[in-house]
Amino acid sequence: MPKARLRVRAILFDMDNTLLASRIDYAAMRGEVGAWLVREGYLAEDEAEGGTTASLIQAAMERGLAGGTLDQVWAICARHEAEGMRGAELEPGARETLERLRGRGLLLAVLTNNAEAAAEQALGKTGIRHYFDLVAGRESVPRLKPSPEGVRAVLARFPHVPPSQWLAVGDSWIDGAAAAGAGVAFAAYRASIDLPERGVVPDIQLDRLVELADLVAPAE
Repeated sequence: MPKARLRVRAILFDMDNTLLASRIDYAAMRGEVGAWLVREGYLAEDEAEGGTTASLIQAAMERGLAGGTLDQVWAICARHEAEGMRGAELEPGARETLERLRGRGLLLAVLTNNAEAAAEQALGKTGIRHYFDLVAGRESVPRLKPSPEGVRAVLARFPHVPPSQWLAVGDSWIDGAAAAGAGVAFAAYRASIDLPERGVVPDIQLDRLVELADLVAPAE
């Protein structure tokens, strides 16, 4: 019996390891950022041991990290991102999937924790930028994933599409948590095994990106 299709009008994609096969060393980035924040007095050592890079930076910002000092932290992130995105290629089936979804008239957007200019460049170099109505990086949102505020900020740009008619697609628990917090369905693409322990329950599980086009249909 064929699976019922999820009816949507818009799809919000993560970028790294969802659309693009990047090699960003997130553990190294988080470690360097955490060590910097401890050294500069924004976090205690035990506070830097858990969480994501985004959550560590957010905690430091709530304690006064701003301006040129904050720029130094983002520069650390940008260096790791640039190294990991060098020569990045498309995830298998990405172009075909986007072509099919766009052909059905769906609105497509990208939300990434990466720098927006770097995201634009990477999507342009891989030849898929033209499929998207919006590319939002960390400069365009109030808080980074797993906060839902970035998803809400993207949705606010398209007020004619309610949250119930959006689908978020990503490879990580932070994508699922951000989507759930914004009331948006979530498709997990080759996601890591920590989703259940993070409280993330995907509406769709994807082993291959090309499966997505067969599991969604335009909403009426």
